[in-house]
Amino acid sequence: MSIEFLITSLIVVASPGTGVLVTLAAGLSRGTRAAVVAAFGCTLGIVPHMLAAITGLAALLHTSALAFQAVKYAGVAYLLYMAWSTLKEHGALRVEAGATPRADREVIVSAILVNLLNPKLSIFFFAFLPQFIGSGEANPLPRMLELSLVFMAMTFAVFVLYGVFAASVRTHVVSRPRILAWMRRTFAAAFVALGAKLAFAER
Repeated sequence: MSIEFLITSLIVVASPGTGVLVTLAAGLSRGTRAAVVAAFGCTLGIVPHMLAAITGLAALLHTSALAFQAVKYAGVAYLLYMAWSTLKEHGALRVEAGATPRADREVIVSAILVNLLNPKLSIFFFAFLPQFIGSGEANPLPRMLELSLVFMAMTFAVFVLYGVFAASVRTHVVSRPRILAWMRRTFAAAFVALGAKLAFAER
């Protein structure tokens, strides 16, 4: 396991994106347990991209404009939906003090969709991982699986740290409606910004 791979992966994982945003929102709105569940869901959302890279589907996204655009705009639509639901107080930043909490399955599905509908993640696996697999590897599949699992473990660990931090300041946010309203608008704007960034993304 090269230090270059670990450093590059850490930079990619720690960079703020949709998964980080969802995990932060879960920690702020529902506490530590929800943040860990969201981090787990975001990590599971990497699996389809890993499989796409292994089976060559990522190459299809990379070469087919239609396939790439279809997945891209599905991701944009979902991010805009996340922004709208956040502003309407029944989305990612819904505070549940005394209300029935969201089921773990609902949180996980939402987190998976955030990463699933991101064609850039497939292309990342397709273009990034092969650089750390020797050209002389007789069977590159085990090596690719090893690197992918390390990337997933790193994603889960970093996202849990983000979520736990958010949960630690949750009481200060929930007890101040004005701050909560400001954070809803901020998160909604962030989802819109990420959606716009994805909309203009090229293969």
